[in-house]
Amino acid sequence: MNMNLNKRFWEIDSLRGLAIIMMIIYHFFYDLNYFNVYNFNLNSDFSWFFGRTIAIIFIFLVGTSLSLSYSRSRLSAKYTTEKDLFIKYLKRGLRIFSWGLLINLVSWIFIPGEFIAFGILHFIGISIILEYSAIKYTYKNYNYLNLCMAIIFIGIGLYLRNFTFDFSWLMWLGFIPYNIHTVDYFPLLPWLGVVSIGLFVGNILYKNYLRRFSLPDLSNLSIIRLFSFLGRNSLLIYLIHQPIIIIILYLLGVLKLNLG
Repeated sequence: MNMNLNKRFWEIDSLRGLAIIMMIIYHFFYDLNYFNVYNFNLNSDFSWFFGRTIAIIFIFLVGTSLSLSYSRSRLSAKYTTEKDLFIKYLKRGLRIFSWGLLINLVSWIFIPGEFIAFGILHFIGISIILEYSAIKYTYKNYNYLNLCMAIIFIGIGLYLRNFTFDFSWLMWLGFIPYNIHTVDYFPLLPWLGVVSIGLFVGNILYKNYLRRFSLPDLSNLSIIRLFSFLGRNSLLIYLIHQPIIIIILYLLGVLKLNLG
């Protein structure tokens, strides 16, 4: 297998692209319900499972992508010290967290009763920074530590979900306030465990930025190219898809009133 540090793994991009499509579908039906256009039972088992599947795919791929990114950075000549690498991931994490703060503000303006306090962008930004130590120490010799950490994070997080608390300053960690009302909530516990699983899998399947398993090259198929494109631009699509859906629903509502 030849190493190409500029290549992307189409299966990773495509899986993220599939999750993007699933997310848009889920949020479309959510918005239909939220704006009373059409009522769907979003509390059904299927809806819960569908939404959680999307989140798990995204967050698992955060870990896998971190593994790939770190491998590529270590093998290239661009980053010569661990300090340089840490600054790289610190900047990346803060950038994504900052987008989360923007979502904070927008949701507080438009849905103050359910505004996003610690959503998925906050979580991803912080997890990129926190998981840097795990990437560094498990890159070569201690990969199973990621699996152990995943079990601990998920176990503690699931245990905390049995309780509610009369304070909110630790909600980012997983201490759920009794009066929480938010449309997007991804605390570090248990979700950091899913990132750790992604790191574990990435270090095994793509060690040293090489695919360690056989896979037919489907990258030239039109559907795969579409999914890969969506996956490569997932952050941008995440940021713009809700305003686009809301505008479409508004225009449909105006059209319905005019025709009626």
